[in-house]
Amino acid sequence: MAFLTKLSKISPLARVCLSRCMSHVPENTVYGGPTPQTADRRVTLNQLKQKYKKGEPITVVTAYDYPSAVHLDIAGIDICLVGDSASMVVHGHDTTLPISLEEMLVHCRAVARGAKRPLLVGDLPFGTYETSTSQAVDTAVKVLREGGMDAIKLEGGSPSRITAAKAIVEAGIAVIGHVGLTPQAISVLGGFRPQGKNVSSAIKVVETAMALQEAGCFSVVLECVPAPVAAAATSALRIPTIGIGAGPFCSGQVLVYHDLLGMLQHPHHAKVTPKFCKQYACVGDVIKKALSEYKEEVNNGSFPGPSHTPYKMNPDDVNGFFNELEKLGLNKAASAATAAAEKMNTAQRPDTETS
Repeated sequence: MAFLTKLSKISPLARVCLSRCMSHVPENTVYGGPTPQTADRRVTLNQLKQKYKKGEPITVVTAYDYPSAVHLDIAGIDICLVGDSASMVVHGHDTTLPISLEEMLVHCRAVARGAKRPLLVGDLPFGTYETSTSQAVDTAVKVLREGGMDAIKLEGGSPSRITAAKAIVEAGIAVIGHVGLTPQAISVLGGFRPQGKNVSSAIKVVETAMALQEAGCFSVVLECVPAPVAAAATSALRIPTIGIGAGPFCSGQVLVYHDLLGMLQHPHHAKVTPKFCKQYACVGDVIKKALSEYKEEVNNGSFPGPSHTPYKMNPDDVNGFFNELEKLGLNKAASAATAAAEKMNTAQRPDTETS
């Protein structure tokens, strides 16, 4: 009570500053989550619905840290997915199974700091929503409350997954479903294998997608299914489908950040990029070249040169520093300092004369 009394006496400016320190909620909003949409504000579910109704494709890309999130933000991507694929492309595992909820939350928070415009969706990692609907809701709540996400994605279409999706939606959390190749179920699927290639499997993909729609999902990811199957599912649903390795007939597309940029190669595809992925850049080659050049220049002593050694002492301070080092009995250090100053002055003279 005493705190509230003191709070009422502080200036309006101080009160605003204090409120910002006490909450991450943006100014002029009543509650957290997506704010009204403008060119530079968070994409909302309503905006995605409008794009879907107009037949405008929805763009989705994964991100796992602040830099990748900023890149997606600048590019104007609609949905930023913090995928459990981080287990593979960031942590170096062979599957998505090992990543924990705590690790996912670290990725989610970093992405939330960098991506201010895309709708933020966090994957529920393996083992965090299968036991019960209560566990599923608790995990989803953590992803939003502690991870800063706007929605969650969960894999699979078994009755228990459908029930979990429904419970999460009823808890007030937006959900994206995921059918076809579901990487968390590789032990059942027999590896990273495409789905829907025969009649029964194809019908299952469509029926599962429809069940997720009825559970309240606002979108469904279709992974690694033939284009006719994806087209059928997209036609049968009243919500957007997001394809990955599912052809051009979905409502939108998603790719893994590292794959589309050519940063590295997925271990589950025998060290090659997935067949369905188009590489829009070869960033990995650029990185390799840059690191090799850095190593070479450090080894031959050309880096750092004068242009990357910007901090200087005037001659009087150099002499004073030399004298103080000698007083301390550090004659070798004094000589090194003087030699360094002379070398830098000599290296910089051509630049001075040229200018």
